[in-house]
Amino acid sequence: MRWLIIIFSLIFIVCLGITVWGYNQFIKPGQLEIKKNVIIPRGIGIERIAILLGRYNVIKIPLILSIAARTIGANNKLQAGEFSFPKHVSPREVLFILQQGKQVVRRFTVAEGLSNKQVHELLNATDGLIGEVIMPLNEGELLPETYYFSYGDSKNALIKRMREGMRNILEDLWQKRSRNLPITNVKEALILASIVEKETGRSAERGRIAGVFINRLRLNMKLQSDPTVIFSITKGHRELQRVLSREDLKVRSPYNTYHIRGLPPEAISNPGRAAIRAVMNPVKTDELYFVADGKGGHAFAKNLAEHNKNVAKWRKIVK
Repeated sequence: MRWLIIIFSLIFIVCLGITVWGYNQFIKPGQLEIKKNVIIPRGIGIERIAILLGRYNVIKIPLILSIAARTIGANNKLQAGEFSFPKHVSPREVLFILQQGKQVVRRFTVAEGLSNKQVHELLNATDGLIGEVIMPLNEGELLPETYYFSYGDSKNALIKRMREGMRNILEDLWQKRSRNLPITNVKEALILASIVEKETGRSAERGRIAGVFINRLRLNMKLQSDPTVIFSITKGHRELQRVLSREDLKVRSPYNTYHIRGLPPEAISNPGRAAIRAVMNPVKTDELYFVADGKGGHAFAKNLAEHNKNVAKWRKIVK
């Protein structure tokens, strides 16, 4: 009996020692020297998760994490996805992060004025998004913006958010538009905004350029916008990579505003909210013309004589 007591006592002391040691390993800071993001695949158990984190040096002893998770019943409550682990994170903190399910937030930015094809290419080049992309048939349906997503999100889910964002912005700004505009619906506003977006990258000029186009529409003058000529040639599928020629301006296309009066049938780019706002509330001006000034902006004119002088200056700069 005495020997049994001694043996059981030794076993108890050993088990207690292992438990104390294991708990200390569980709560003490780990060996990770820098913050690290790790992707936990769906459908794997705690043992494989622990081994994966050990491989990335997030934890030192995978067995400690797996035993702790099973002991407290957390093994079935762990989330899949991409997680960020701070330096010197302990196994206990690792378990909390996996249970909490707060994943790394990634960003996807669509610049103003991109075509659907360019957005498509950006989506396919963005790591962390999955699935095939179903793009809208027409330009102008996607709102340029910075979108946040988690690893494993669908590309089409992002496209849906872009389309909803554009619809919401159009509806909101249409209600706040200036009255007596020569545009009768949201679609026409979007088309004109897509042209304004491609004409200038300067925020201070958008409202003024929109005002020029509004004036020309009122007078039934052709818009004569170079970006519409470029779209007539490329359909938004590529960059033109050359200067427009006089022959280009004669291209017979429903998008070429040197050829048609009024607006093209569809947008030529995906405009941002600033360009849409500029069209809905343009600057009040008597100007009818503008041309590049060689400084990144434009020179504006109220009549053709002034405009021809500005064009002559621009041609000298080009030469």
